[in-house]
Amino acid sequence: MTDYVFETSSGEEIPVVIETRRGLRNITLRPKILPIREVRVSKPWLISTSSAVKFIEQKRRWLEKIFDNAPEKIILTDGDIIEFLGKKVIIRHDSYKKSNFYSKDEKTGEDILIIGGAPEMLTRRVRDFIKSEFLSEVKKIIKTAPMDFHPKKIAIRDTTSRWGSCSSNGTISFSWRLAFAPVDIMRYVIMHELAHLKYMDHSVHFWATVSQLYGDGVGRAKLWLTKNGQNLHKYF
Repeated sequence: MTDYVFETSSGEEIPVVIETRRGLRNITLRPKILPIREVRVSKPWLISTSSAVKFIEQKRRWLEKIFDNAPEKIILTDGDIIEFLGKKVIIRHDSYKKSNFYSKDEKTGEDILIIGGAPEMLTRRVRDFIKSEFLSEVKKIIKTAPMDFHPKKIAIRDTTSRWGSCSSNGTISFSWRLAFAPVDIMRYVIMHELAHLKYMDHSVHFWATVSQLYGDGVGRAKLWLTKNGQNLHKYF
């Protein structure tokens, strides 16, 4: 149910869904560009809907920037080439196969991602395969960090404004779209969140810990995400 419509300066009307949640102290905004463009708002019980709408307008420039910079979506089809987790593969659909798996072209030696099932399930199956591979890679990278930095739980999300997060209960979350970033950039985000298990802030001690876990190039990785982050949303 749409509670409000956020109209951009270009005239696009983006639906806003406002939810009231127990335990919240502040209003939170979650702009989404997939599968539909909308803004999800969570507010505490004691804050009125009109106050939430006012807060949305206060964040207008930030919201418009997210929707304006969102890349045009690329719909994957049989024969397309896609790159994720440092691997470039050709998508091949085979309705006779029930599972999805990697293969090799016997003539060219190119990597192939075989996608089974019905043709209309191609996009979903590719997306689910990438998510699964991403989670496996995240776990491998985490194992390279000292044991006292290992999280209690790992969650995979599809967020538009945050690449990762860390909760006070030891759970770390990541946007699966990091799979489309260079592996070293993905590794930076992982080490960033692991450092938050020790420091729930961005203090000098926190950044020193990030550098300790990641090594040289923290600034370069941050800059890459700033410049290229929106392109990680171009699929699906």
